[in-house]
Amino acid sequence: MEKKKIKDMPKHLRPRERSMEVGINNLSDQEVLAIIIRSGYREHTAIDVSMNLLHRFGSIKNISQLTVEELCKIKGIGKDKSIMLKAAFEIGKRSKFEKIEKKQILSSKDASIVLENNLRGLNKEHFIILMLNTKNFLLGVETVSIGSLNSSIVHPRELFKSAINKSAAAIILAHNHPSGDATPSREDIEVTKRIKSGGQLLGIDVIDHIIIGDNSYYSFKEEKMI
Repeated sequence: MEKKKIKDMPKHLRPRERSMEVGINNLSDQEVLAIIIRSGYREHTAIDVSMNLLHRFGSIKNISQLTVEELCKIKGIGKDKSIMLKAAFEIGKRSKFEKIEKKQILSSKDASIVLENNLRGLNKEHFIILMLNTKNFLLGVETVSIGSLNSSIVHPRELFKSAINKSAAAIILAHNHPSGDATPSREDIEVTKRIKSGGQLLGIDVIDHIIIGDNSYYSFKEEKMI
């Protein structure tokens, strides 16, 4: 069967042509994904593949959480397309973080505002750090690890490596609970203590650990747990 191609469609329906006419910000999620995916397979176009992705996973945000290996298992998306998709999502994430750098973090609430848009609603635990200078201005935000549905593996060595490279004077730990309940687990408490002790040896103050839930956050600092 002859491979179906987007170029065989009327021009006003092709995502690339439409992006030039109306602006890429006015395209649908399906069209934006199709531009990155570029081609389909057999009788399916890139638009068909992108529609299948959105149907299966519900949103671009959910698709962005898939690993390269998970994306490769989807028909019409091989290794190259998986890497291109992950690169596009990474660019979006980094540009979003750039907007908030140099913001001064004066309270747990300030930190939670930065964190909520990036951690709330994820289906896996993401452990990230906010890196601050001596006046609590944000130097950067970095994802340290991505875990499973209910746990993430945090390596203090990698965590402090990022902070040292940024010459951070202090850090704020943060992760999400996909369950929606921001209450810290016993493991959360132990990890916080361990990282706090490591920071004292390195001269990097761990000033808070914030857990993001569905409609709330838990601050170790506010609860006098750190």
